[in-house]
Amino acid sequence: MFEFHGWISVHGADEEPPAALRGPDGASVADLVRYTDGGPGLVDLRWMNGELFIHVGGFANHRSPDVDGVFDLFRRVGEAAPGSYGLLHYRDDEEPGESGNAFHVWVMRRGRLYEATDTLLSPVIPTIEDLDDPS
Repeated sequence: MFEFHGWISVHGADEEPPAALRGPDGASVADLVRYTDGGPGLVDLRWMNGELFIHVGGFANHRSPDVDGVFDLFRRVGEAAPGSYGLLHYRDDEEPGESGNAFHVWVMRRGRLYEATDTLLSPVIPTIEDLDDPS
């Protein structure tokens, strides 16, 4: 199973309006969201109280090119909107060893992505699931 949940608060450099932001290939933030499939999940761009946000989340049987599109979205939004920040939590239970028993986090700060260790939900067993959990 592959599970992901994330959000980005979209901001340009200085006072550039988020709706006008474009990546190196000329794609707007709205274009990037529109062309991200996300597979069996949610990819949403929404204005809230005058601020632009992207929300993603979903479950898939396996990591797939559709799901990888969500990771690409985070990379490309960071390039197009260098003042952006957010988080992407994901879990791939097919990863080998303890990595498959943990959530992983991409942290976006000022448009740049960093990997971080999740300590709130990991290790999944026994933190949020029992060893013999049938689900």
